[in-house]
Amino acid sequence: MQKIRGLALAASGVAFTALCSATAFAQQTPPAAPPAPKLDTGDTAWMLTSTALVLMMTIPGLALFYGGMVRRKNVLATVMQSFAVCCLMTVLWMVAGYSLAFGAGNQVIGDLSNFFLRNVTLESISDLAKTIPESVFVTFQMTFAIITPALICGAFAERMKFSAMMWFMGLWLLVVYAPIAHWVWGGGFLGGLGVLDFAGGTVVHINSGVAGLVCALVLGKRKGYGAENLSPHNLVYSVIGASLLWVGWFGFNAGSAVAASANAGMAMAVTQIATAGAALAWMFAEWATRAKPSVLGIISGAVAGLVAITPAAGFVNPTGALIIGLVAGLVCFWAATSLKNMMGYDDSLDVFGIHGVGGFVGAILTGVFATRAIKGGEDAVGLIDGNSGQVLTQIWGTLATIAWCAIATFVLLKIIDVVIGLRVDQEQEIEGLDINLHGETVH
Repeated sequence: MQKIRGLALAASGVAFTALCSATAFAQQTPPAAPPAPKLDTGDTAWMLTSTALVLMMTIPGLALFYGGMVRRKNVLATVMQSFAVCCLMTVLWMVAGYSLAFGAGNQVIGDLSNFFLRNVTLESISDLAKTIPESVFVTFQMTFAIITPALICGAFAERMKFSAMMWFMGLWLLVVYAPIAHWVWGGGFLGGLGVLDFAGGTVVHINSGVAGLVCALVLGKRKGYGAENLSPHNLVYSVIGASLLWVGWFGFNAGSAVAASANAGMAMAVTQIATAGAALAWMFAEWATRAKPSVLGIISGAVAGLVAITPAAGFVNPTGALIIGLVAGLVCFWAATSLKNMMGYDDSLDVFGIHGVGGFVGAILTGVFATRAIKGGEDAVGLIDGNSGQVLTQIWGTLATIAWCAIATFVLLKIIDVVIGLRVDQEQEIEGLDINLHGETVH
């Protein structure tokens, strides 16, 4: 019996020793690596759709929107700008733009680790979009890089050389757009400071609007501005274009959730609400001050609403979106009419009045109406959550964008003007850009 008891005690000791050893080994074993990112077919399908929608915003949306607002003798030159910019930005984004915007780099600019899309393979996944292939993320962001410079064309419509436009747009993408995209979305200092820009209020709209204003000031006014009738030649084209922009904007804003998620659903809802509110606000403001509500006014108001809700789309609730839309419609109406007349610049298609001013309004009001109930998390987000500092952060983000964009755009324009000249000669402008720059006309 004593032998049995002794054996039992020995066995218990061995078991205890083994247990302690196993415990110590387990404690020394490094933790398992986190699971590798897994592609989600629903997210991928939505992002493929969003990419196509955003591309539709430029061709044909913006091409028709701008093409209908110029005079008949310049319609082909205007739609050609949108189409050619689409082609040029695609190639430049593939070569260096994506890498400069989203490469690791530093707080100011990305590196060239993705030069010519090196390291973007069939299996690669971006750290910024872990449930979709990186190739889809690259192309989605490419469509943003396409439409932003294309928007600028409206400010200098009917008077810039096509060759100068191509040089300017190519350099502008690399010198202005890519760095600012990196500052906000690619790991740069503005994103680090907490600037909120869900889908491009600073990166796309303030950026293009300020560049458009600088272009209008450097090139000067169109011949006959203020003395001749420069009315749109076909507003039906512009209505179709604005409608395509509106529909495509769901890819722009809801697609910026980078997932088929609840956040994307709310972004789509607030985009629709803000756009309708802004269109009505512009229409009623024009009706009250000019006796008649115009077609050009209501579609301009809709675009102003789309612009203003862009930075806020993933952060605000429907009530905040409606307020943003109403304010943007009224302020952009004032900017495109009274402010432009007071300052005396010829922003042909109101790029600054709608995109620059609308982007600024949207960026600041994002700091007011952003809420953790929509954004998620535990911390207060905007002013209505009790975080008044977010408004100051938003102001800082807009000022940094304005400063770099204005300075760099001005320098690029001056260099190009010295080398090849910016503006067509007087005879070409009077006869029309279609026949003189492209050898074609619309009858």
